[in-house]
Amino acid sequence: MSTNVARTDDGWWVEHDGRLTRISTGASTTAELLADRQAVRKAAQTPDPDGPALGDVHLLSPVTTPARVVAQMVNYRSHAHDSGFDPATVPPAFFRKASGSVCGPADAIRRPDHVGFLDYEIELGLVIGRRIDIGTAVSEDDLADVVAGLVVTNDISARDIQLTRTQFYEAKSYPTFTPVGPFLTLVDGEELSALERLRLTLSVNGEVRQDSTVSDMIVKPARALSLLARFQALDPGDLVLTGTPGGTALKAPGPLLEKIGTLLPPAVRWKAFFKRQADNPHYLKDGDVIAATITDPLRDIDLGQQHNIVRAPAHGAAL
Repeated sequence: MSTNVARTDDGWWVEHDGRLTRISTGASTTAELLADRQAVRKAAQTPDPDGPALGDVHLLSPVTTPARVVAQMVNYRSHAHDSGFDPATVPPAFFRKASGSVCGPADAIRRPDHVGFLDYEIELGLVIGRRIDIGTAVSEDDLADVVAGLVVTNDISARDIQLTRTQFYEAKSYPTFTPVGPFLTLVDGEELSALERLRLTLSVNGEVRQDSTVSDMIVKPARALSLLARFQALDPGDLVLTGTPGGTALKAPGPLLEKIGTLLPPAVRWKAFFKRQADNPHYLKDGDVIAATITDPLRDIDLGQQHNIVRAPAHGAAL
């Protein structure tokens, strides 16, 4: 049975029916909390009816930093189609995000002044439970041994930086570009075996933009972790984002425009591309409200809802 763990400035909590029960632990990091599962189980088994209401506290990311934050690229069939790729031929690919991009589930997303095309990507996040050494092969049966829990994440992306500079790291690593939470949902092997049932839904100002299940995923978590372990070790508390479904603001141009674009110098091609993109109303604007959820009602799994507002950087804020 899954357990929802929340984090505040005042410590760690187990959520039950909208109320929080304090976890009696000295853990200050996610890795330390995962090593103190007995304290988590005790809090889950003895809910506090007088504990604070979920809506009365400010939740932090349940994934503490610094930590490795790794993401899969083009890992849903629907997103591959949107991006102009054939899902059958998309190679598995990964990129890193700065851990400084992690923020809480209700924090403002700060849009840098020089970014004009800000996009959203709801993603299922895997929180690593034990070290994965280089060369480790992770099977489906091993998944529960290496993945401790699941989180809602949003891979916020500055598309003008990503595409014109081919710079994934910068485009996706500005502060607040990875909202995480509200919960770290601890799961067991049976629940991990049914990941395909999880539904990812993201809306902007109440309009649903992304709505899909994990069954649309191209490279599943066990294989993804095995591929990643060819060159990247992972430790408890590290975070792996597993790709986003279709429905993002960015979409590939049609075949004719793509063919014409190949005839143009890169600077001219990108100028023309973003001139067309300027008419796309789906890119995020200051004041937009993003809501993101991942659930499986039949299994009573609910990773909670993120609720983030897009804001310009605070005056004088360093990025």
